[in-house]
Amino acid sequence: MRFSPALLDEIRARLPVSQVVSRHVRLKRAGREFVGLSPFKQEKTPSFTVNDEKGFYHCFASGEHGDIFTFLIKVEGIGFPEAVEKLADEAGVELPRETPQEQRRIDQFQRLHEILEASCRFFEKSLKIPQGNHGARYLAERGLSEKDLSRFRLGYAPNGRDVLKKHLLGLGFGLEDIITSGMCVGGRDIAVPYDRFRDRVMFPINDLKGRVIAFGGRALSSRQKAKYLNSPETPLFHKGRLLYNIAAARQSAHNSQMIIAVEGYMDVIACARAGFDNCVAPLGTAMTLEQLKLMWRLAREPVLCFDGDEAGRKAAWRAMDMVLPELMPGFSLRFAFLPEGQDPDDLLREQGAAALARTIEKALPLVEVLWQRELQSTRTDTPERRADFEQRLRQETGRIVNPVVKSHYEKDIRRRLWELWKGARPGANATGEKNFRSARVGRSGWQRRGDRPSPLVERFQYQMAASREKWSKGALATGSTDIMTPREAMIVEAMVNHPWLLEDYSEEFAGLTLRNRELSHFRDVILQIQICFSDKKTLDREDLHVHLKEAGLGDTLERVGAVRVGVDRWVRATDQPRKTIEENWKQMLGLYRRQMELQEQLKAAERAYLEDDSEENLEIINDLNARYLDNENMYARSGEAVGREDNSEYFAALLAEHGLKPPE
Repeated sequence: MRFSPALLDEIRARLPVSQVVSRHVRLKRAGREFVGLSPFKQEKTPSFTVNDEKGFYHCFASGEHGDIFTFLIKVEGIGFPEAVEKLADEAGVELPRETPQEQRRIDQFQRLHEILEASCRFFEKSLKIPQGNHGARYLAERGLSEKDLSRFRLGYAPNGRDVLKKHLLGLGFGLEDIITSGMCVGGRDIAVPYDRFRDRVMFPINDLKGRVIAFGGRALSSRQKAKYLNSPETPLFHKGRLLYNIAAARQSAHNSQMIIAVEGYMDVIACARAGFDNCVAPLGTAMTLEQLKLMWRLAREPVLCFDGDEAGRKAAWRAMDMVLPELMPGFSLRFAFLPEGQDPDDLLREQGAAALARTIEKALPLVEVLWQRELQSTRTDTPERRADFEQRLRQETGRIVNPVVKSHYEKDIRRRLWELWKGARPGANATGEKNFRSARVGRSGWQRRGDRPSPLVERFQYQMAASREKWSKGALATGSTDIMTPREAMIVEAMVNHPWLLEDYSEEFAGLTLRNRELSHFRDVILQIQICFSDKKTLDREDLHVHLKEAGLGDTLERVGAVRVGVDRWVRATDQPRKTIEENWKQMLGLYRRQMELQEQLKAAERAYLEDDSEENLEIINDLNARYLDNENMYARSGEAVGREDNSEYFAALLAEHGLKPPE
């Protein structure tokens, strides 16, 4: 369902942020705001703030920021529609009625949920009667207690063609709905519908809300064709989009920022019994992209735990091939391989929970598994074989769509290739990483310090020398966290000298990316001081300066004030109208953000040019340079000029990174 902005605004208006947050965080009023310990990061000093007037929360420790909907999504690990439904119910806001067609669909879903819940209760009871002794004995042999059976609602499907069907019909459910739910097999070619699950131990499969929507059945007789049988696709159940135990695991996974995927139902149960509450499993098939994205909602680097055999390795490779194009900054996979011939249940029974914990802790990053797979599948004892190995690695990393992730993978692979080849080439030495960083692989081969530059390097040096004036005027940012650039200092000093801006722009100020560590800390202290003074009408300049000095930041305050730029009088002026200062600050902030974007694009363009010195890549650099200088001119035209940072340090660092010397 789509929710209109007006509906969401009404829910926000009825529910103060503090009311929603206080169920998870102990809040204390501090003037117009509330403060508490961060729910996103362990800390001893409160850095988490809630502002009911502005309708948002902000965590200085983790950078998390948002409204009541984002808070519920992040803390409880639920989806947006579920968050809206939950908060609308709490706020007493009626969600819009559906169309007649949608209402019929909802009514059908309700009937199917009731059928599946009734089936689950039937299977649970069947496990405890004499007819279910067969199933109960199997589960007891696997070491499961009554508590385990109850926790996972395990049951038994009796060995009869219509035992469950008769039970459900007796409860008043229609035969057509029973077939649609997947509990009976029926159709045009089947005169008499019959029970889908017979003589099987039953594992209920729940949706994200914990409702039973399907089953997995484990055969107890060797005469049955399928050892495991799942419910078919139904209006409620799509096996490629859900994970076994996801409802029970998501809170633990969200809290620990770790989710573990194993291969089967019994593996999940064994892990949960050993204290690993954050375990899930695909539903009888290989991991799908939808299942992976579901895990990414709970943890950035899910761990896939595979059996220590050839099948386990192939399953890991399939998952890796699937996820490579989907990788994003911070989001990936790790792979834990169990000892040969063991699954998690075996390892836990033989060596205990500590052994599994060690295996999970040693999980390999995706890039390592990619490297090992390609290395193990080929020989590298001839130039041709080495070339083939390198080409396959390039093809694999080339499948990564995100340019930042792709760049780092390529860099990591180049490092690994250098380490491998240095032992394979005649006359190679063991100089290691330092030599790798002082050389680049280009079309013209290896280029080292002291050697005659290759055409690629000569061209790059010429381009840099010819346009050095442009570069020094800001075509590239320093990127350093130790250099206080004039523009960043100017943005912060504006708040120091005009703290009334914080009343309306604290959210923008808090969310601003400052590359200088000292300025970033300075900004956070300013915001903390504002919180403490929020009971006053306005935090004035004198109070802020005094408290910054008391916080031990007097030297930083002086350094910020000592940075002099072009036309920056308004930053320190006390005689200009507030509206003028506010408009100047907003314009400066927008231009600064645009500069940061262009600088990141320039860095990516340079990396591409160093790999491929084509006219096309050179044109991209020149175009970005021109756009950057246009942005600079906008500062000047608007009276917001902040000077031109001297980028000579970055220029030298850039060349040094690629094994080059600055031009004379």
